[in-house]
Amino acid sequence: MNLFIILLQAAPAAGGASNYTGIFMMVLIFVVFYFFMIRPQSKRQKEIKKQREAMQVGDKVVTTGGIYGKVKEIKETTVIVEIAENVRIKVDKNSVFATAEDIQTQAK
Repeated sequence: MNLFIILLQAAPAAGGASNYTGIFMMVLIFVVFYFFMIRPQSKRQKEIKKQREAMQVGDKVVTTGGIYGKVKEIKETTVIVEIAENVRIKVDKNSVFATAEDIQTQAK
């Protein structure tokens, strides 16, 4: 961060190029944000969406609330998850994630 301040203070001393230095710095900051924050997040969201679409009855899942269970029924926007013997809950499809052990068994 100190380097950024030094570059901004040194920019007016360069003369005519000082007009473009500020614009260049803003573009550089945007590029860094894109490659280190925005792009990885969008890739992760696509991966989660793909896993939800591939979800099948019998898959082990975890809800966003931390409840582990097994998928018993899949509807358009909801999933029925069995969390214990004869204990089933209805959960929104967007709040269910495949567990790590289930993903590993699918990859083999």
